[in-house]
Amino acid sequence: MNITALEPWSVFNLLQRDLQNFPRQRSSLVNGDYESARIADWLPAVDILEEKDRFVLRADLPGVDPQAITVSMDKSVLTLAGERLREATDESEGMHRMERKSGKFFRRFTLPESADAEAISAKSANGILEVSIPKLAEIQPRRIAVEAA
Repeated sequence: MNITALEPWSVFNLLQRDLQNFPRQRSSLVNGDYESARIADWLPAVDILEEKDRFVLRADLPGVDPQAITVSMDKSVLTLAGERLREATDESEGMHRMERKSGKFFRRFTLPESADAEAISAKSANGILEVSIPKLAEIQPRRIAVEAA
């Protein structure tokens, strides 16, 4: 007798995962070539933290070569882009299912005005991309003394 655990939310979790991984496309009305208009094949999970002196963005990018990752900043929009290549498989290996997504990824984040775009740094280790976005020095209000004339 096999005992199976009932997981009523597993169907919803699968639906959410599939919707998150649905290829993002933009319409290309000029030439109707939707394949060339594809933006991303998959979306990496991202955590965003705010610390006292910086913002930290951590993206899960296992299996992505750090040389294949592009981090850019333009008009307060931080863009992460890159590609995870599909591993070569052999039918004799007995592989029947592939759940790890491959192909291009693309994420954009609008940064607050307090972000210092000139000092952004990024590093990748153990499949996690960490982007450090320092905050600009806060302008402190100052009191202006009024002198008697």
